[in-house]
Amino acid sequence: MSPKYGPISSGLTPCPSAVARNVGVPATCMARSDGHVCGIDAAMEVIGGTWKVLILWALHEQPHRRFGELRRLVRGITEKVLASHLRELESDGIVDRVSYDEVPPRVEYTLTKDGIRLNGALGPLAAWGRERAGDASS
Repeated sequence: MSPKYGPISSGLTPCPSAVARNVGVPATCMARSDGHVCGIDAAMEVIGGTWKVLILWALHEQPHRRFGELRRLVRGITEKVLASHLRELESDGIVDRVSYDEVPPRVEYTLTKDGIRLNGALGPLAAWGRERAGDASS
């Protein structure tokens, strides 16, 4: 037990930035043994950058999309970046890649259950962004 921070669960240590500032550490701001602090950093590790969120949203709006369809839905993304991000999202368990044994070859991408849950979490962020964009244009 730490006198300043209270009991520390196994695998958890105080958030380094809070310790450096010599402030109390809320229970939700503890560095875990896997290096993540508050959950936001774990989520950002999966969706970081501009394009991944837009890919997720495109798959939410139009499930079971082929690569070329996604490229058209996510305007401005290059083929290289789209391919790279789809591989990363697949590796993170957010996107499923289904390859059909056909001629010509066909591959479709869809959200996994975790991807659907992640999009649900992004809904409030999208609403905030729409409100903010509306305020800025007024």
